[in-house]
Amino acid sequence: MPIVQASSYQPPFYYFGNPHLQTIVPSLFRKVEGVTYQRERIETPDGDFLDLDWAKISREKSKAAHKLIIVSHGLEGDAHRHYVKGLIKVLNEDGWDGLGWNCRSCSGELNRLPRFYHHGDTPDLDLVVKHAVQVHGYQTVVLAGFSLGGSMTLKYFGERGENILPQIKKGIAFSVPCDLAACSDELSKPSKIFYTRRFLNKLNKKIKAKAALMPDQISAALLDQIRVFRDFDNVYSSKLHGFIDAADYYQQVSSLYFLEGIRKPVLLINNLNDPFLTPSCFPQKLAENHAFLHLEMPLEGGHVGFQISGQKETYAELRAREWLKGL
Repeated sequence: MPIVQASSYQPPFYYFGNPHLQTIVPSLFRKVEGVTYQRERIETPDGDFLDLDWAKISREKSKAAHKLIIVSHGLEGDAHRHYVKGLIKVLNEDGWDGLGWNCRSCSGELNRLPRFYHHGDTPDLDLVVKHAVQVHGYQTVVLAGFSLGGSMTLKYFGERGENILPQIKKGIAFSVPCDLAACSDELSKPSKIFYTRRFLNKLNKKIKAKAALMPDQISAALLDQIRVFRDFDNVYSSKLHGFIDAADYYQQVSSLYFLEGIRKPVLLINNLNDPFLTPSCFPQKLAENHAFLHLEMPLEGGHVGFQISGQKETYAELRAREWLKGL
């Protein structure tokens, strides 16, 4: 029954329990120093590319095994987001190499094809994992993901089940919108629409840029009619990635439908006051009878917040260190 019954996380008192402050303040103001990336570009089978940002420790500096954590970022994030660099920094200190990979068009350069990336884009994650194992030789690999990156991480474990690469030992996912249909509707509510607008502003800019480069393959004509995520996913996310519409996209890629298949230890941490999530994102009944899915539900923390009063590290980073101890 792998449910963490009493999470030890206590958010800073000065947020007064407000989930929006717990979400927005770290996103806008938290900075992580001390992580230096080396970029590597790899080609994808469909003629595109992915940019990988490596933070490798000196082999002389560590007596630990050749270990790697691969971190997947959230919607319209990148490997330089504070939560990616923060997790990599903590694991670097423990003797792990870190890899923050950038989804297509998230590394500072538009990708070559009309498609972008999405919550279930596990073929790209698989390409990154296999590159790390086959080219760089890692024998101990852990996958971590935040929000959209957490969706990909959970789906990756679940759809592969017992056939997952033996080098992958554990997974950890934070603030995951496991049920995309429900979360899309949640973020359409008037009290939360400002989150949607912020994301859509970024996505719309990329659509316009893509449309200017390849007008015969993608159009920006309908952007003025898009108000919520379901609109965007009906017009763009679904059509660009081979789904019928938003409902089909949500049904096929939501990580909720892949959790049963997980066959390696995976820790899912979703805060109960996360403004992005709905009750369906807290799969308690499944976790109670699942040998590999561990579910932790802190009372507070917002969406990808997890700050701790007086500490540079977040609870997510320290909890990951604890989860991976012994590997």
